[in-house]
Amino acid sequence: MTGPRRRSAPHGTDGLRVVPGRHHGQERLYVCRPDGTDVAWYDREAARVHLLREDEREEVLEALGPFLTGPVAVGPPPVPTPADLARLSLHPDDDLAPNRPGEALLIALEREPGPAHRLRPDPRRRALTAEQTAGDALDGLEGAGWRTVHSVLLPGGDRIHHLAIGPGGLFAVHAVYARKQRVRVADPMVTLGRHEPEPLVRRVRAAADRASYALTAEVHPALVLIAPADVRVTAPPRGVRVLEDRDLPGLARLGGVLKPADAEALHAMARDRRTWARL
Repeated sequence: MTGPRRRSAPHGTDGLRVVPGRHHGQERLYVCRPDGTDVAWYDREAARVHLLREDEREEVLEALGPFLTGPVAVGPPPVPTPADLARLSLHPDDDLAPNRPGEALLIALEREPGPAHRLRPDPRRRALTAEQTAGDALDGLEGAGWRTVHSVLLPGGDRIHHLAIGPGGLFAVHAVYARKQRVRVADPMVTLGRHEPEPLVRRVRAAADRASYALTAEVHPALVLIAPADVRVTAPPRGVRVLEDRDLPGLARLGGVLKPADAEALHAMARDRRTWARL
């Protein structure tokens, strides 16, 4: 609970102090003793004071008084779920949740940016744009109960660009840069503009099958085309959704497959690097 995300300027009386901080991107006010031991924290967004010591309730509320702008709920911290406990037990090196969209490409470009002057754009940068565009759209679904793990490396060098988990099920999403290009899909081949056809549908389907095996749950493959000029599906791909990036917010309308607790448990498995090492 305590950690480097806190700012150092305390507020309060000679007894308990109030220290601003952040937790998973959310602002909190921590109430602590002069020795730095926490006794409570105030979650502004939830308007709730979480007490670690019930016998210090009055002192905590007095210290927080200047910061409370309305009625708040007061009680002990929530009991951690099995998914919470699994997450907390992860070593930071095994936790994939902090991965950014396109994490593997970002690392590759940092290590080897390529020559400054090229006759053609570095294809890795276009691929990165595709993954970042799709990843940002998927991260935007968090308020609808969806969680996404980005850039999941699989044994053998393959990679799942995004694994989305939510009320509508699990989706292995493969993002393709197709800006202003005509796209033709004929299972298993995908043709972008004047480029040679590639068996992308087969690749996406295989990645989803591997994810299904690792998570022991059905994972649906999805091919997401970023800003294409036109898309024609001449041979509908078996079991693979072909979407454009503008279609991704529509996943929020899907439901009835996973309960919140099940989605959290699957997310806890998916974010653990060891889950994928066993494939």
